[in-house]
Amino acid sequence: MRKPNFSSGPATLPEEVLRRAQEAIWDLDGSGIGILEHSHRGKEFGRVLDGAERAVRDVGNIGVDYAVLFVTAGATQHFAMVPQNFLSPNETADYCHTGVWSGKAIEEARRCGTVHVACTSEPAFDHVPERCSWSASPRYVHYTSNETIYGTQWVAPPRAPAPLVCDASSDIFSRPLPLENHALIYAGAQKNLGPSGISLVIARKDFVESGRSDLSPLNQYRTYVAEKSMHNTPNTFGIFIIGETCRWILAQGGLAAIDERNRRKAAVLYDFLDHSKHWKPHAQRGSRSLMNVTFRADTKEREEAFVKAAEAAGLSGLKGHRSVGGMRASLYNAFPEAGVKRLVELLAEHDK
Repeated sequence: MRKPNFSSGPATLPEEVLRRAQEAIWDLDGSGIGILEHSHRGKEFGRVLDGAERAVRDVGNIGVDYAVLFVTAGATQHFAMVPQNFLSPNETADYCHTGVWSGKAIEEARRCGTVHVACTSEPAFDHVPERCSWSASPRYVHYTSNETIYGTQWVAPPRAPAPLVCDASSDIFSRPLPLENHALIYAGAQKNLGPSGISLVIARKDFVESGRSDLSPLNQYRTYVAEKSMHNTPNTFGIFIIGETCRWILAQGGLAAIDERNRRKAAVLYDFLDHSKHWKPHAQRGSRSLMNVTFRADTKEREEAFVKAAEAAGLSGLKGHRSVGGMRASLYNAFPEAGVKRLVELLAEHDK
């Protein structure tokens, strides 16, 4: 039996996808060669790439105005690529600051141009700001839809006066995808889509073309559009897994069904925490993440005892991020509902 894996990423993948990957590593679709060995220029991988793009488009209801790109990098690379492409020294970009990852994105953007912090939830980072103060004419507005470390999530995208750029790494395809006013969405795959080392980008083609053209090819989004993510050898296995995971989402009923299940899973844990004597969630109501539930006990000793008990019980990855401590239960798409119930039962034993 597989352990419930509460890790924030790399994280739980659907068992059906893992079984399919086992087969494909040995023999991809009867070709006699595994996915790890096929040339990225061969017809076999060409079918994988085309199928993965179709599956992404089907899941997200993504039209032809948007490009679907597979970039061999994590989301942190896009912290730099976005301003390198779209922010010049005499321009301003607005950033919504809701935690560690948005903070890192802000640092990178400041290397390229002016950053206006339109809103912030500092210092506690326990909520998503209700109001933003936009600059006069921002080039774009960047926000992080879900913050894994503090466990907050935007219920809806900010209503901004400029094209939206979203870091959706930890909640991509966990709920219906709002493309309206979004110019670019990027997401590291290792939460809801696949393995680490690859990211999915959904970018409006006209926005991509408005970016700089004097950067090195792999630093330009237009290169990935023009060459179908194959300027250099891509992460072929990562693309394969993303395609299989998107097909799994479709088989579950699509994003509406996934959203309903994710809400049900998170509600079980938040309901316990809201009525607990010794455990409390970090995020405020109305800003709580469905993907990463962060919580603390009233004493460090209780937390340490619980972590030991959880590991002994086969519940893995519950310790909070090293920068904030406490507990964190990541409930991504593929995480089973039974695992949440086991967590609540164990928490109840440590709530007496």
